[in-house]
This record gives sequence, structure tokens and C-alpha cells, in this order.
Amino acid sequence: MTNLPFVHPDRQMARFQPMKALRHFRNLIADKEDTEQVFHIIRALSDNRFVDRAREFWTSSAGRKVLAEPETLIDILDDHAALRKLPMGTVAHAYCDFMEKEGLTAQGLADEYEKFADKTERHDDLLELYGNRQRDTHDLYHVLTGYGRDALGEQCVLAFTYSQNPNWGILFIAWAGGREIKKGLKHVPIYSAIREAQKAGKVAQKIAHQDVRAMLAEPLADARKRLGIGEPVVYNKAHEMMRAGGIDPYDLLGQNTAAA
Repeated sequence: MTNLPFVHPDRQMARFQPMKALRHFRNLIADKEDTEQVFHIIRALSDNRFVDRAREFWTSSAGRKVLAEPETLIDILDDHAALRKLPMGTVAHAYCDFMEKEGLTAQGLADEYEKFADKTERHDDLLELYGNRQRDTHDLYHVLTGYGRDALGEQCVLAFTYSQNPNWGILFIAWAGGREIKKGLKHVPIYSAIREAQKAGKVAQKIAHQDVRAMLAEPLADARKRLGIGEPVVYNKAHEMMRAGGIDPYDLLGQNTAAA
């Protein structure tokens, strides 16, 4: 991997296409399980900040170490047998618990991306690898921040991610998704939870720029402290308010009935 160019000469840089993003967002609202639409939105609202962050990472000591490793990040994250050998209470165990409970794999997320990816836009360069790294660390964000895979939790993770890896598409989905949630939960601090997550991502160290193998071996509480990630207070309060109103945060499909 060390011989890859930073930008392949055949790569055409992404164009800013807000109307295309809006079309795909409408598709996502129509079918919230159609995660392919998220990739379309992010690509349609990409800008040059991605290139700057990729250069920052690959010129760092952590980036150079990644390029020298024979294993991919997916190889590391999906080897639960190896991760389970690390001490209890580490990020590794929390990550395995989360992924196994949710029935997820890092490879599965990559496969979802492959369904949408235009092969003519894929190139063997460091920009491609950096984009893959951002994708493959998504579920680590859930584990380290404490945001679940409920509707609000996903929007909060996206808001946190935006501050770590700015992309207008990510921010658009976070706030537009929050607006959809807010329609049935007028008195729950949905927007405040998303705003809290966005601020938290800004002050925290960049998760995707970490030595992931070393981070997995850290006690979860220590890793959160080192990274500067605090408790998601407003998010947890929003969950409490939903449950007090008879609403399951992980099953908002029944929110209108429960709130009536």
C-alpha cells in the first residue's frame, strides 16, 4: 500500500450536487432501511475538506503505521476471536458486544457501500483508503460515544462524525433526520441532543485517525477520557423522556400512537 499515489491521475474529484442529495434524501425518508441512499447523499455533498483531512492522516505517524500493516481495518475489527482475548472492559469487548448484539460486521457495512459504488469512480489511491477508513470506523463511533442504533442515536453519531470529518452530506442527514424524529416528539430535546453530539465531535480527538489496534486494547473508560468524549447527557435525557411517555426509542414507528 505504501506505493499508492495520494490521488490517482484518473480520479475525478466529487462535485457539489445539492439537488441530487435532496432526491436521495427523499428516497431515504421513504425507506429508512435503504442505507445506500446515505452514501449517495454524502458523495453528492462532498468538498475539498476531505482531501485535506486525508493528507493530514497519511502524513501522520498513525497513518504511516497503517500503510505498513498487512491487515486491513476490516480484518482487525471482524476478528472477534482475537479481540475477545483482550482483557474484559476494553474497547474490544465493548465493540464485539455491540456488533454481535446488533448482528453487524465491518465487512457488512463495506458490502452495503459496494452495492452503491460506481466502479468507474474507484481508484487505487490513498483517498480511497481514507474514505474506507472513515466508513469502517463508523460502529466504533457508536461504541466510544455511547450513542445507540436507535433513530436519534444514529443522527447523533452523524452529527459527531461531521465535526470529526466534515461533509455537508453527513450534517444534512443528521439534522434532516432529526427533523423527521421531532415531528412526533415535540417536547423531547431532539435538536439539543444532535447539537450536543456535534459539539462533542469537535472537541474530541479524531477517532478514524487513531491507532485502532492500540485503542481496542484500552479500557473503554480510559479511551473515552483520552479521546475527550464525555457522556451524552441530552441524548440520555431524551431517551428517559421518550420512555416516560410510553415510547420505545428503538421503535419509533409506533410513536404517533403512543404519543396520542
